[in-house]
Amino acid sequence: QFLLVESGGGLVQPGGSLRLTCEASGFSLDYNAVGWFRQAPGKEREGVSYISRRGGSANYADSVKGRFTISRDNARKTVYLQMNSLKPEDTAVYYCAARRGPLFIGRSYYSPDDYDFWGQGTQVTVSS
Repeated sequence: QFLLVESGGGLVQPGGSLRLTCEASGFSLDYNAVGWFRQAPGKEREGVSYISRRGGSANYADSVKGRFTISRDNARKTVYLQMNSLKPEDTAVYYCAARRGPLFIGRSYYSPDDYDFWGQGTQVTVSS
């Protein structure tokens, strides 16, 4: 059974930091690009960042560029999302997702439809 488990969410003040972790179970994750998504109440799920299978390519939505960093450790079957300078508008449930196929040059992968396996999500709340 393919499972992804997120952790690391919580309550943080504006300007603070959190590191989210996405750990795979039941598969190696070596052959999967991984994305982070978030969904705030009443809003659609939006792509935040994604990383290629070996970590050579990392991409960010404009709303988080310069503040968030995605990375991966395939030996640990884990992908991270370091979130700095957090803002109240970053409040959402954060999900990681893995994609079966490769990333093709020339297109972006911020759509949930591009991913095949999903975690259950972790809540991030930014508030004073």
